[in-house]
Amino acid sequence: MPPEQASVGTVARPVLIRREHWVLASLVATTLTLVAAIVPGFANATLKPYEAEVLTQPLPLPLPEPVAPVEAAAGLIDDAIAAENVAADAPAWRTVTVQPGQTMGDIFASLSLPGATLHRLLDRPGAGEALTKIRPGNTFDFDIAADGTLRGLRFDRGESARVTLTLVGDEIVESVLQRDVQSRIQMTGGEIRGSLYADGAKAGLGNGTIVAMATVFGYDIDFAQDLRVGDSFSVVYEDIYRDGERLRSGDILAATFVNQGKRYTAFRYVFEDGRVEYFDADGRPLKKSFLRTPLEFTRISSLFSTGRKHPILGKVRRHAGVDYAAPSGTPIRAAGDGRVTFAGWKNGYGRTVIVDHGRGYTTLYGHLSKFGKYKTGTRVSQNATIGYVGMSGLATGPHLHYEFRVNGAHRDPLKVTLPKPEPLPRSELARFQMQTQPLLAKLDLLDGKRRYAAR
Repeated sequence: MPPEQASVGTVARPVLIRREHWVLASLVATTLTLVAAIVPGFANATLKPYEAEVLTQPLPLPLPEPVAPVEAAAGLIDDAIAAENVAADAPAWRTVTVQPGQTMGDIFASLSLPGATLHRLLDRPGAGEALTKIRPGNTFDFDIAADGTLRGLRFDRGESARVTLTLVGDEIVESVLQRDVQSRIQMTGGEIRGSLYADGAKAGLGNGTIVAMATVFGYDIDFAQDLRVGDSFSVVYEDIYRDGERLRSGDILAATFVNQGKRYTAFRYVFEDGRVEYFDADGRPLKKSFLRTPLEFTRISSLFSTGRKHPILGKVRRHAGVDYAAPSGTPIRAAGDGRVTFAGWKNGYGRTVIVDHGRGYTTLYGHLSKFGKYKTGTRVSQNATIGYVGMSGLATGPHLHYEFRVNGAHRDPLKVTLPKPEPLPRSELARFQMQTQPLLAKLDLLDGKRRYAAR
């Protein structure tokens, strides 16, 4: 290397190094100065190792963008209108319970709904029967808009279906909600201390079940005359529930009734064709050819007698029947199957019905206030309503005069031996026993508990 170049290189390097150090030092000093200016006390903090402080500075939250007053007011109005529209569109169901004698036309008129709307609903298949064959106690729900128009109608179709009819313009849309209906088997028993109704209710039976029990045993027991203190009963029956709530009383499945020391038993039997009848433990029908009494009455006002002073004529004459005192309008039932041979006015008897039951048996019903739907020559079934209690003819008060004749001869209705029905055939008896054995075990359990409690 030439000497002059070496000299230049030797001298120039220290100068460059000093310049770099100066620039670096200047940058460091400037940085420290800025930091010290931004964070007060930083210089002092760096002089105290392991005692550095962390300072926090709260920062203001960003403010929402300003909204013009007109836009804010418009938003509130829109929200209010939307809420009002939702409220207007929401169903406003109103429940109406049918009153005695009321028709659906009466109900629509009471709600100020037009008859044309009702006719539209009646024309819809499946709705006409539900809206015309209504009974007191039935309920209907109406969805009525603010302007008074009908938007929807809800009602029960049977016990398991809830129907909603929605009116959309000229169309009617139907929706059906299937409801859960269950049968629950109940068991109870009791003893007669006052009356069948009071002691049955005390045992937990509803009025419907008590009436059903009286009907089942009504062929053998006269509950108005034969009931005694100390009589007892055991019942296995159904209660019908819908959606977990009790809906009504169901059928009696099995029952025993001890009347004046004699034990009567009843079992509900369902034939293969769906028919239902009650039988005793031996498979003999409880339903006799004739009812012992053809109506529900308050008392016997006059017995069968060969000589009785007539309350109006004042003469002693034969009383060829039994008089049952009962309120006017009480239904009178046909004592047995037969044919109506007379339905009209008969001197002394007033309005009278005579039924021929065949095999020489006839029954007469007198002093009626009005007749049933059966006329002379028509067939009538046992328990069918053939008339109503009154005091037509020679009568001092409302009652039924009831006569029972065998081959034309008058017999005391309270004492006459009624013909026994035929038992189940052998082919049906085995099936009957299969159905009734579990029920018989339940009755034995109830009877055993009652006897144990009486000790």
